[in-house]
Amino acid sequence: MGIARGQAMGKRILVTGGCGFVGTNLVPLLEQAGHQVRVLDSETLGRREHLDDFGGEFVKGDIRDPDALHDALEGVDAVIHLAADTRVIDSINDPLHNFDVNVVGSFRLLQSMRARRIGRLINASTGGAIIGDVTPPVHEGLVPQPIAPYGASKLAVEGFCSAWSGSYGLRTLSLRFANVYGPRSFHKGSVVASFFKQILRGRPLIIYGDGNQTRDFVFVDDLCRGIVHSLDCDVSSVIQLGSGVPVSVNTLIDLIRPLVAPLPVRVEYREARQGEIAHTWCDITRARSLLGFDPATPLAQGLAQTWEWFCSRSDSLPFKSELKRYNVAAL
Repeated sequence: MGIARGQAMGKRILVTGGCGFVGTNLVPLLEQAGHQVRVLDSETLGRREHLDDFGGEFVKGDIRDPDALHDALEGVDAVIHLAADTRVIDSINDPLHNFDVNVVGSFRLLQSMRARRIGRLINASTGGAIIGDVTPPVHEGLVPQPIAPYGASKLAVEGFCSAWSGSYGLRTLSLRFANVYGPRSFHKGSVVASFFKQILRGRPLIIYGDGNQTRDFVFVDDLCRGIVHSLDCDVSSVIQLGSGVPVSVNTLIDLIRPLVAPLPVRVEYREARQGEIAHTWCDITRARSLLGFDPATPLAQGLAQTWEWFCSRSDSLPFKSELKRYNVAAL
């Protein structure tokens, strides 16, 4: 699937949280599509150097800081809003911080965009955490019932995006991401990244529950192409982005074992945690129709590319001794 789609060419794009996992994969695709890209990031997790040879402008700042927003939004045509606190369990432990970053930060972004008359926002949202514990597949027509503060904060942001669209004419599109995995995910706490880091450290994989819980794993390249294409979609709405395929955690581990051999994969099962959903995957019919979304990367292939990236970065990660111990060379 190609990148450029007519009207989306040549925009001046601000990417908030652009030094994060999705951002560092997205920014090169935006530049490849002919856009001028500016990145706003507080460098709380990601770093400017993670963008490699990024040729655009970098603004260090927090989305909660009006001055940083004022500088970052100068001359911008559209905003892709990735900056967020995305950790479900951390949101349960500290809901105020999650609310402050996600809701207050996004509200201030919307206010600043309104003041500058910037007319297009692509908002990174979430699927399962907003919909809650319902019978999957989840889709845009289900009534949201979040069971953790993270999902509630993302639902609030979607609500403000809808209100700004209805009241002020801002065209907002909230993309509900499934479980994203892929290269550049070292600092992420999501399941695939966590598993690979644990394996490299020689530690067991901790499974909360019996491992039969299911998730929708979407490769980051597929997701980012969907985001790029969304710039050419003029609707103000909500769209699910995922693979549309349910995969159990136990199946995920079975796919990982041959990739990481001869490194051992040990698994420990513990009690399920409050606030986590047992089963979730999404219906991507709407994304296919409106965005031409085509998540074509098979899970085994995406996992292999992700593992290769982790091994290629081992010279800067604290795992050299484990690789050497099992005669696994850094790629």
